[in-house]
Amino acid sequence: MTPDDLDDMAALLGDSEVMRYYPRPMSRDEALRWIEWNQRGYREHGHGLWLITLRSSGEFVGNCGLTLQNIEGVIRTEVGYLVRAELQGNGYATEAAIACRDYARDVLKLDRLIAIINPDNVPSQRVAEKIGLTLECEAVYQDRPARIYASTL
Repeated sequence: MTPDDLDDMAALLGDSEVMRYYPRPMSRDEALRWIEWNQRGYREHGHGLWLITLRSSGEFVGNCGLTLQNIEGVIRTEVGYLVRAELQGNGYATEAAIACRDYARDVLKLDRLIAIINPDNVPSQRVAEKIGLTLECEAVYQDRPARIYASTL
């Protein structure tokens, strides 16, 4: 993800349907900060969220990857995913999340992975379950209730 991806990321993060489980859609400036946050993750931790594109055409689908998150005072590695609204339900988030899970286990040698999911976001919960994560607990994340799905790798 680079600043060259700002148009795609601003459209994704600014879409009210994609962001329905977030406090609100993001502005273009916030989308740029999202890209910069991921670039810091690449430099400092060797990972962040990456773009999802279709192999056949290069079409932008969304983003998925690994980020460090503070869950009630504990830093954990999360797999996160967002897919364009009109492309949801095609398995892209699951395919990307599986690749990220395997990367976390096989390359980064992590022993644990989580997903932070809004309690109302059933589709995201299904993706977490498809990649082997199970509901671990309820928590507060960024002042909102969340379900923490987790797995030992």
